[in-house]
Amino acid sequence: MKPYFLVVALSLAACSKEQKVAEEAPKTAFTLTDTMASRLQTEAVVAAPIRSQLRLIGRVVPDENRLIRVFPLVGGNVRDVRAELGDFVTKGQTLAIIQSSEVAGYNSELAQAQAELRLAQKNLQVAQDLFTDKLSSERDVIAARKEVEREQAELARLREVLQIYGADNRSQSVVKAPISGYVLEKNINRGMQLRSDDANAVFTISQLNEIWVMANVNESDIGQIRLGLPAQIRTLSYPDKVFRGVVDKIYNVLDPATKTMQVRVRLANEQMKLKPGMNATVLLAFDEGGSMPTIPARALIFDKNKQFVMVYHDRAHIDTREVQVYRSLGDIAYIQSGLQAGDKVITQSQLLIYDALND
Repeated sequence: MKPYFLVVALSLAACSKEQKVAEEAPKTAFTLTDTMASRLQTEAVVAAPIRSQLRLIGRVVPDENRLIRVFPLVGGNVRDVRAELGDFVTKGQTLAIIQSSEVAGYNSELAQAQAELRLAQKNLQVAQDLFTDKLSSERDVIAARKEVEREQAELARLREVLQIYGADNRSQSVVKAPISGYVLEKNINRGMQLRSDDANAVFTISQLNEIWVMANVNESDIGQIRLGLPAQIRTLSYPDKVFRGVVDKIYNVLDPATKTMQVRVRLANEQMKLKPGMNATVLLAFDEGGSMPTIPARALIFDKNKQFVMVYHDRAHIDTREVQVYRSLGDIAYIQSGLQAGDKVITQSQLLIYDALND
């Protein structure tokens, strides 16, 4: 029995020795495979000025410099309305037709002025003929000519008035669009009685290729606002779309009720996506002073309540680096410690590499 136990003991000792040697053997160094390397993306750490953001609540409004309110020039009965709220109209397009007693009066005066001009012209011809035959003096010809000139001036005045009123020979006033744009307000309907002294516009037309966003600034943030600040605009209608503009006016007065100050952001609206009345979120970016290393925010790995990045040297040398994030601003992260300008971080597939190196 002794030789048998001796063999077993020697076998166990040999196994224990082999296990110990295996544990003490160095691990194989990590190296990226060709497939993983082809999927890898890296970006260099760049020092950039520290920027901050203000988030404001605003509202889309039309550009007042591209907006015209159309008032009725004459009173009367509205016979026809040819534009509706939200319609796009072109300059000179008929918006409404008003049957007007004022226009009828001017048409009557025009007809009378035309008759009086014809009579004055006839009298001038008679005076010239008499003067030629030595039967009248030159003074009579001059007086007749002045009468013709007076009637011509009166006729021109009446025609200009009727042109301003958009009148025709049927005693109608035609309301036309003064500019091309969208109808934002409509306060006229068929059959309505209008007064020429009405203070309300019948149409409001605006060009919307440029738009304003009016935003409210809290009193505590007023010190950060200045002209020319870049602005990012987001709306509920287009949550994935960012519209860009600049602050072009600061209203240096606080609303006594809300204790806020308004700022105006001007931006292009080439695709006409922004509509007056929309609510908007406004992000204003400004420099805070100083600079810090920056990386794409997508490069960060959050694990065990800490932030890490994978620093790339080459396919066989990749470090796991803990970093302190000062601020994330959009898709940029400011790094307070752990990185310096010139380092290269992995921005895609970094989580797979992190898991492989830190299991």
